[in-house]
Amino acid sequence: MYSQETLEYYKRMTNSERLAVTLKMIDEQFPYLQKGPPEVVARRFELLRRENDLRNKAMLECIARSKEPS
Repeated sequence: MYSQETLEYYKRMTNSERLAVTLKMIDEQFPYLQKGPPEVVARRFELLRRENDLRNKAMLECIARSKEPS
């Protein structure tokens, strides 16, 4: 969990600054996803796909609920 100071710092950032931080983190960490035996690498990417699918499903459900007539 981030400290309150870190959260406030991120809130004050512009969208382009947050994107730059995100892209930097991806550049730094992506090579580590590909290290290790092929089975381990495949499991890592499968986990990422599952997590992304669940997150996307949850977002779509929320969008669908927000569009329902009251």
